[in-house]
Amino acid sequence: MAHMAFTVGFDLDMTLIDSRPGIRACYQALSERTGTYIDADLAVTRLGPPLAEELVNWFPAEEVEAVADEYRAMYPTIAIAATPALAGAREAIAAVRQAGGRAIVVTAKYEPNAKLHLAHLGLEPDAVIGDLWAEQKAEALREHGAAVYVGDHVGDVRGARTAGALSVAVATGPCSPEELRAAGADVVLTDLSEFPGWLSDYRPARA
Repeated sequence: MAHMAFTVGFDLDMTLIDSRPGIRACYQALSERTGTYIDADLAVTRLGPPLAEELVNWFPAEEVEAVADEYRAMYPTIAIAATPALAGAREAIAAVRQAGGRAIVVTAKYEPNAKLHLAHLGLEPDAVIGDLWAEQKAEALREHGAAVYVGDHVGDVRGARTAGALSVAVATGPCSPEELRAAGADVVLTDLSEFPGWLSDYRPARA
């Protein structure tokens, strides 16, 4: 088998991008359109899990699928432009490339919308795989031979561990450093700006 390039997976929401402003605006618009109250400020404090897991708090279970389709359709016009990259996101992807590696994005977000975020911000990973959460993320991580998975949620830690990848966690999302460590993260960084330094120390040790 040919030698696989060193591959690092990244989560998207609250790891590479601060999707709170865009998602807040999208929930507010969804609330107006459906006439159903949604506490958008609360919803953006628990990003990470699939959309349906949030919508079930506000809509009857039998309506969630249709409402999710509506949200995803509204999302490109409302959420993309409002969403910035997080500190260090560009540099983290660049650091993987400089190490001769591949950077992929594995996210629970609907894949077309994940790709729109990355294109808007000029972030260009080697692959984008959407619609996978927690342990499911291991499917894509294994398929791409990812040695490291970087995320902000205990679900990302579980995905990395399930794939047998090193779990690098950033404390930029809803989970505290303590929660991330307790879930089994191998490395906990304050944010992605610490990632290039960590990677340059990790690579020689690994080689």
